[in-house]
Amino acid sequence: MEEYKTTLKYLLSLNTENEWLEYKENNSNPDMIGEYISALCNSAILDGQDKAYLIYGISDNKEIIGTKFDFKKAKKGAQELENYILTLLKPRISFNVINLEYEGDRRVQIIEIETNTNIPVKFKDVEYIRVNSTKQKLKDFPEKERKLWKSFESKVFENQIILNNVDKEEIFDLLDYDTYFNLMNIKHHLNKEYILEKLIEEEFVSFKRGIYSITYLGAIVLAKDLNKFKEIKSRAPRVVVYSGNNKMETLSDITGSKGYAVAFENLIEYINDKALNKEVIGDAFRKNEYQYPKIAIRETVANALVHQDFSEGNKGPLIEIYNDRIEITNSGKPLIETQRFIDHTPKSRNEKLANIMRLLRICEEKGSGVDKVITAIEEENLPAPEYEEYEDSIRVILYAHKEYSKMTEEERIRATYQHCSLKYVNKEFMTNTTLRERFKIDKNNSSIVSRLIASTIEKGLIKDFDPDGSTKKFKKYIPYWA
Repeated sequence: MEEYKTTLKYLLSLNTENEWLEYKENNSNPDMIGEYISALCNSAILDGQDKAYLIYGISDNKEIIGTKFDFKKAKKGAQELENYILTLLKPRISFNVINLEYEGDRRVQIIEIETNTNIPVKFKDVEYIRVNSTKQKLKDFPEKERKLWKSFESKVFENQIILNNVDKEEIFDLLDYDTYFNLMNIKHHLNKEYILEKLIEEEFVSFKRGIYSITYLGAIVLAKDLNKFKEIKSRAPRVVVYSGNNKMETLSDITGSKGYAVAFENLIEYINDKALNKEVIGDAFRKNEYQYPKIAIRETVANALVHQDFSEGNKGPLIEIYNDRIEITNSGKPLIETQRFIDHTPKSRNEKLANIMRLLRICEEKGSGVDKVITAIEEENLPAPEYEEYEDSIRVILYAHKEYSKMTEEERIRATYQHCSLKYVNKEFMTNTTLRERFKIDKNNSSIVSRLIASTIEKGLIKDFDPDGSTKKFKKYIPYWA
C-alpha cells in the first residue's frame, strides 16, 4: 500500500488540473462511474499517460476527508457494480481498486485505470472524454477524437512499463548503465542522480507520479539479466553450432541472458570464433581466418535483433552455424520486399529500439547495413546471401566460400541481381567486366558472364540500361526496379 500512498501524495501535489484525474467524495451512480472511467482512460491516452485515476475521499480543494462509498461492495440492482461496469466497457480494460486508511477513520479509495488499449474506450457504446474538468461525449470534440486515434498509431511497446514501482537502487542493480555510458563515451563519475537523469532521458526508465519504473526499452537494451524480466527473457538470442552441414549433431547450444547492448560485442565475437574453422597455410606457419566478413555477421545479427516482431511468438533471434553457412532467423514478416533490402530505407516495427542501437553504434544508419553486408561479401568473393521470407519470420543465410563452378544457377543469378543493385545504389552501372570481377572470372571467359546476365534478365531481375545502345561488350545494366 505504500506504493499507492506515494502515488496519491504525488497526485495531490500536482498544481495543474489533469484530465486523467478526478476526485470524488461519495458519488455512487453506477452509470456515472462507468462514463468517468471511459473519459479518464481516453484522456490519459491522449496525454501519454499509462494510467488514469478516479479517487474517492478527496474534496475539491484536495483535502483527504474520507469516503463512505465502497466500490467493491456496491451493486447495480442484484449485480456487483464492478461486473456491471466491466460488461459495459468496450474494450474491456482493466482497473484496480485500492483502499487506503488515513488516521483510522478516513478511507480513500483509488480506482486505477489501465490504458492498455488501441481503440477509444466506450461505456454503453458511447465514447467519453474529459474537457478541462467536465465529462463530455468524444464525438462532440472531433479534434480530440482525431488526436486520440493518432496517438494509437504512434503508441510503441518500447515505452510501455515492464517493471513498475522500482526502488532507485534496484534500477542500478537491474540495468547496466556502465555499458550505456561507455558506448556513448560519456563520463559519469558514479554520480547516481546524473545516471538516473540520463536513463530517464533515454526512456530506459520512467518517472511518473513519484514512482520509478523500467521500460521495455530499458530492459531489452540494458538488462544485466533478462531473466529478471519475465515478459522478454525468452527474447535473448540463441546460438546453435552444428558439426556438419545439417542438424544431425549439435556441438553447442547457448542462449544469452543480457540486454542487447550489454551482450552484443561478446555475441558477435562468439559467432565469429565458432565460424573460425578455415585453416590457411602461410609462408612459414598455419593461420586461422574468419569464413565470413565480420561486418556481414555484425550487421545481419543487429538487424535480427532490431527488426524482430515482439508481438509474434516468444522466441528471440536464432543463429545457427553450420560448416558451410550461417542461418540467422528472427520473428516477424518483413515489412518490405526482400528483393528491395539493398536499396530501400528499412521500415522498423521498433523504431525506438532501432534508434538507440544506432546511437550506441551497434548497427548502421538507416539503409546502409545491408549494403555493407553485400559489399563485404563481394570483396571476399563469397556466394550472395539469401533472404528467405516466411509467414511469421525471416531467415538470412550467409554462405561460406564456394567456387563459381560449384554454385547453382540460382546462386549465380542471385549474386548477379545483388551486384547490379549495389552498383546502382552507388550510382554506377553493372557491366560484363564488373560482374566478371565480382566472381573472379578470367577476362578470357567473359562469355560465361554474358550468358549469366542473359539468364538474370530472363528472370526479370535486371534490365538493359540502353537496349538500343552499345554492343554487348560495353552494355550497362540496372535492377528491374530502377
